[in-house]
Amino acid sequence: MNTLSDRRRARAMAIRAAVACCVLAAVSASAYAGSREQAKRIHERLTGVAPSDSVLTAMEANVSGGNAVQAALTAMQAPSFYNVTLKNFVTPWTNRDQTVFAPLNDYTATVIGMVRDDVAFNTVLSADVLYTGRGGLAGVPAYSPASNDHYAALESQNVNLSSTTDFVRTTQSSLTGVPATATAGVITTRAAAEAFFIAGTNRAMFRFTLMNHLCRDMEQVMDTSRPPDRIRQDVSRSPGGDARIFLNNCIGCHSGMDPMAQAFAFYTYDEAAGRIVYTAGTVQPKYFNNDDTFAFGFITPNDNWENRWRAGQNALLGWSASLPGSGSGAKSLGDELGNSDYFAQCHVEKVFRNVCFRAPVDSADRAQVGAIVSSFRSSGFRLKQVFAEAAAYCMGD
Repeated sequence: MNTLSDRRRARAMAIRAAVACCVLAAVSASAYAGSREQAKRIHERLTGVAPSDSVLTAMEANVSGGNAVQAALTAMQAPSFYNVTLKNFVTPWTNRDQTVFAPLNDYTATVIGMVRDDVAFNTVLSADVLYTGRGGLAGVPAYSPASNDHYAALESQNVNLSSTTDFVRTTQSSLTGVPATATAGVITTRAAAEAFFIAGTNRAMFRFTLMNHLCRDMEQVMDTSRPPDRIRQDVSRSPGGDARIFLNNCIGCHSGMDPMAQAFAFYTYDEAAGRIVYTAGTVQPKYFNNDDTFAFGFITPNDNWENRWRAGQNALLGWSASLPGSGSGAKSLGDELGNSDYFAQCHVEKVFRNVCFRAPVDSADRAQVGAIVSSFRSSGFRLKQVFAEAAAYCMGD
């Protein structure tokens, strides 16, 4: 009987068949895409725009000649790779909401510049580096450590961030008042300070650095086996009157985080002045917040830090054997984090998802990610090369 339910069932089957046909056609088109189509796909994924005929022809020759990586590097000469793709890629790292809808700032700009200039990316958390627009650009106010106006204007004026003339490398220590020995890459940029050093206890800077550069949030690195002797006074040892909560939960994060977040003891963000503040030799008062919560807790005397995750389950993060695992200040902590295995793994996986529009899903993808990680390390941590290799791998998707 040709009932309403029968007609609906027949219609649903027809729709599914049509969808399956379209999917099969798309897969077939991808599988048999020629060099020109693959070159076009590389350019659009890296830049968000179609290439000119001359660029596409050059890229097609690279792809057909078995050098798709060079085709990707050619695509990345387009300003939109820097002004749009990289800007959107990095901006979520610079704010607590992890939103892409934020203006260009010194954190994002510095990452863009480091990628453009092939600066070793494992120094992004430790170098004395800053990128700004050159002086005298029309419509762009001079750089100020107390304002983001310079970077907002670079974006609004659509200044070409691929230009080594208009967008230049300098140092934080020459512009921000933070001594060279206390600079720590993007950690000590104004944008990072405004987001993660403001008020609080400076633990936010550690947490978001871990999330953004090792792809791990605190719940993923909890380890209750680490000693609790450097957990600060503001952490209750019996939350709600139950010591088991501390022993089974709180200690898992704070026993590793607090000894490392001590590296930031001399930093804060002055909201009224709108800038990062560094007080050499003087621990910021925020480290003594709520010191009556547990009076016998750790009292921060300096900025000496220690990585207690080198033992226990978090040894799997792959800490460098060439580093001591302890030190003073943010720069040496940035070295510790930036030279871990998971730093490299994290950034390669982020690029893979950005370029391929998906996470690694099978053994072939995971093997390719591993190969790109090895290449990232052996090529001097050039993140531009990671983008190129990921784009070349996914050009047939």
